[in-house]
Amino acid sequence: MSEYEFDLFISYSRHGSVQKWLLNHFYGKLRECLADEYGSLNVYVDRQMPSAVHWPSNLRDALQRSKIMVQLLTPPYFRSSWCLAEMRSMQAREEMLGFAGHGRSSQGLIYPILYGDSDNFPDWGKVRAWRDFKDVAYPDPCYQQSVEYNKFHHKVKELARDLAQLVAQAPPWRPDWPLVEEPEPVLLPTPPLPRFE
Repeated sequence: MSEYEFDLFISYSRHGSVQKWLLNHFYGKLRECLADEYGSLNVYVDRQMPSAVHWPSNLRDALQRSKIMVQLLTPPYFRSSWCLAEMRSMQAREEMLGFAGHGRSSQGLIYPILYGDSDNFPDWGKVRAWRDFKDVAYPDPCYQQSVEYNKFHHKVKELARDLAQLVAQAPPWRPDWPLVEEPEPVLLPTPPLPRFE
């Protein structure tokens, strides 16, 4: 394959309520708003993996074949080795292209969305301007029945406009996009068995 497969790759931590919010509200609403305004864009979320696939390879392949990464930022995001590997892979691509403070352009390929408390982010996690969704970060399905849900819909509609513009400006796909590997887990030595005499 020699081209992009996905327009957007959603990167998020599974800790806390953000995954529930993503699946109950954000993913579907984003796809609706993109379709209403711009036609269908392919959005990757790791919940759409076929059964029995090697999920680390699937994630890496999907990221390498995605134009733009959408980050759902929470404090656990910055403690997840997988999220950081995804972020660093896209940052390495930006650096290769001279995007996002690495040369000729301040616009990058990472679009951060603030879901959780930014006071608990590391300083290096606050250097990129984000779109604030904290005031519509209600994960439960009953949120869709509230008047406040209209505000969420409006915010996603504005977001879809931004993302469609970024996707249209994405550079041509390259087979040498860098991938930062997820670090191997640190394995502790097996404790010695007690000796019986």
